[in-house]
Amino acid sequence: MTITTIGIDLAKNIFQIHGVDGSGKAVLKKQLRRNQVLTYFIKLTTCTIGIEACGGAHYWARKLTAMGHTVKLMAPQFVKPYVKANKTDAADAEAICEAVTRPNMRFVAIKNAEQQAILSLHRARQGFVKARTAQADQIRGLLGEYGIIIPQGIKYVIKDMLTLLDSPEHDLPGAFTDLLKRLHAHLLVLEEQVSDLETQINSWHSHNEYSQRLSKIPGIGPLTATALVASIADANCFRNGRELTAWLGLVPRQHSSGGRPRLLGISKRGDTYLRTLLIHGARSVVRVAKNKSSPTDKWTNEMLNRRHQNVASVARANKNARIVWALLAHGRDYNAEYKIAA
Repeated sequence: MTITTIGIDLAKNIFQIHGVDGSGKAVLKKQLRRNQVLTYFIKLTTCTIGIEACGGAHYWARKLTAMGHTVKLMAPQFVKPYVKANKTDAADAEAICEAVTRPNMRFVAIKNAEQQAILSLHRARQGFVKARTAQADQIRGLLGEYGIIIPQGIKYVIKDMLTLLDSPEHDLPGAFTDLLKRLHAHLLVLEEQVSDLETQINSWHSHNEYSQRLSKIPGIGPLTATALVASIADANCFRNGRELTAWLGLVPRQHSSGGRPRLLGISKRGDTYLRTLLIHGARSVVRVAKNKSSPTDKWTNEMLNRRHQNVASVARANKNARIVWALLAHGRDYNAEYKIAA
């Protein structure tokens, strides 16, 4: 019995594996507990292993790759069509085993531990930012009930609230004042957490060559650069820049039939966080493009003459993503005056 391909359905405790030989015949159907997985695969002849890109997938991919196996990660939505009949762990493992052998399957690059660590910082910061915004909105809403209006922006809530509370013109109950001071203290803690995480991200950025290279692109700062470097992992997994933009959801969604092409809004597939960073960065570039004369700014101004500012911002984000792929895939530095040779 020679096993050539194995599909693993990951779980918290019980892992289901499905193996086939060179002819595609099922020769292995087995359940393994978490503490048995490494012991089992280190004794197994090296083969191709397929895993869905889910929680813990990159960890197991690194461990199995170190044993000599060829590990390939796939997005769950690409595996789902291969599930036959009802959904079970055994059916999922069989579907993974079949999907990994498809010649046109798209695979996910395996991230190393450092890339996962910087992405964890980004996710934690994103959570603190959401909590900070919610806390500021709650304070603003409570003050509005007493006729006190704070200008838009978290900085006004942080700096001006205590001054407003101490003002003699506002006759507020003592219990309400104590509550607002408590909420304000919590807001300051969230602000400090966000600031500390940004410091760590900037520190990683200052020591990473690829991140510094991307930050030279207009509209991409340390936050976006570090998130892109950690998420993309290996730019050569994409054949060209358009594949990267499609992965980020920055290309039009198609609904074509009968030879009649129909393009809709952007697909919004992939990582919402990355797409948001790119589009917000592009908005800042579009806003000042009229004062600059580089080739990309001229292109942006031509786009603004034809389309709405929001459309131009997404188009600029798409162009920046293509530039990102070119810099990472070919090891180049950003050149604002670069032109494609005829």
